[in-house]
Formats: sequence, structure tokens, C-alpha cells
Amino acid sequence: MPCWAGHYVPCHAGWVGPTVLLCIYGFCSMMRPIEPFVAVFLTGTYKNLTTEPDKVKTLILDCKKCYSSTMMLFFCIWAATGRCGFYQVSSYIQVLWVHIQPNNFTAYNGGVDAISTLSGAAASVAVGHVSLEWSVWGELVLGGFTLLIAGALFLMDLTSNIWISYTFYFLFKTIYMPLTTICTFQIAKKLNRRRYALVFGLNSFVGTVLQSVLTAVVINTKSVQLPITSQFITYASYFAAISLLFTVRGVYTVLHMKAARRRETTTCQRAHTCDEFV
Repeated sequence: MPCWAGHYVPCHAGWVGPTVLLCIYGFCSMMRPIEPFVAVFLTGTYKNLTTEPDKVKTLILDCKKCYSSTMMLFFCIWAATGRCGFYQVSSYIQVLWVHIQPNNFTAYNGGVDAISTLSGAAASVAVGHVSLEWSVWGELVLGGFTLLIAGALFLMDLTSNIWISYTFYFLFKTIYMPLTTICTFQIAKKLNRRRYALVFGLNSFVGTVLQSVLTAVVINTKSVQLPITSQFITYASYFAAISLLFTVRGVYTVLHMKAARRRETTTCQRAHTCDEFV
């Protein structure tokens, strides 16, 4: 210890490194050398941002315009709610597997997760080659396959066999990834590129908020504190509710489209008959 004025003063050398880092961080954060250039870039016409005081009003108008299409609104709803359920299941699946097989040190949890991710990616690529009128059948497809997701989660929760649970998780992830790809494609197809960040960012934000609420209610609430098996029953019921909503909406869309096309065909036939009569 160094001596000063006859007294020993302790020297804590550990403070030097953190202090230097904090000083460098403070200097760089206050200097901001690229801020003028970034501001000009972000407020250009390509980014559709503005420095005017009414930018909140502009943002609200943009949101209203983007979500004015009912069909696109439903695809956005699935994107947000599906994201919430997917990340909730992915975050707690390891806890369920530990509950099913608590003392298995040779479990293939990571391998199953990796393989299911690859199969989901392959299914997402394959769905791009499916010839289907997604604007008509898309919502019904979402409803039907979301019901399969709900069923997989129910069975995953009820089984006591780790391999059966692995299989249903593989099915869950393989189905979810192409469905979210369909939603992303349908949303992007109906949007101007300048509004991609707005809509997809808002969908992600809504999904994250829903996930936080679901976590707070199902897991962190002191009065509830559901066990892991009850949590997965809740997630399965959550996807079942989404499936019901989109199945009903999908049936309505298909019937509405068919009726509209039938009227168009009848009108064209009448017009053709009139032309022949004249």
C-alpha cells in the first residue's frame, strides 16, 4: 500500500479500466460525428420520414392507410399473434422436456430444435412453389394449419414419452415457419416498399407486447403460477382460438369470392346475350 502523510491509503486498481471505458463512451456518445449525415439520409423521400412537427399525424395516417385492407389486416393479425405463440412455446419447450424426462443427460433437445428449424426452412421454400390463390384460400389455410399446431401442442403436453414430444415439436415448428412466410408474402405484396418497416415493425411490436402480457398472466402472476403442463395447455388453447378465428374468416372469404365471381360471370353472359340480340 502506498504511504501518504504517514498514512497508508488503499489503492483499488480495478477502477481504472471501467473509468476509461466510461469516458470513451461518454465522449463518443456526445460527439456523434455522423448524426448530420444520418439525419439527412433518414429524412429523405425513400425512407418516408419527416422532420416536421406533424410527424405523429403522418404516422397515424400511414397506419390507417396500410391497414385499410381487411384481408391484409387479418394476415397482420396472424403474423403478430403467431409470433407471440411461437416464441412463447420456443422459450419454454426445454422446461417441458425436463419435466417429461428430468434425469436424461443424453437428451437430444438441441438436435431436435436444429433439425426442426431446417425442416421449417425447407417447408418455407417449398410453399413458394405451391400454385394457390392465396388471396382467396390463404386465410382458410392459416386456420386449418393453425389447428394442426394447436393439436400438436395438446399432444406434446399430454405425452410422457420424450420422443413423441420431440416429434410433435418438430411438427409444430415445421408448420409454423411456412405459415409465417405466407403472411409475410401476402403483406408485402399489398404494401409500398416505403411502408415495409412501418407495418412489419408494428407487427413485431404487437407480437412482443402480446408475449409480455401472456408471460405476465400465465407465468409471473403470483395468484396463477401455472405448472409447465398447464402452460402448454394454455398455449394450445391460444392457437386453437386463432384457428377458429381464421377458419371462420377463411370460409367467409371463399364464399364471398365465389359469389362475386358468379355475379361477374352472370353479368358477362347477359352482356354477351344482349350483344348477340342487337
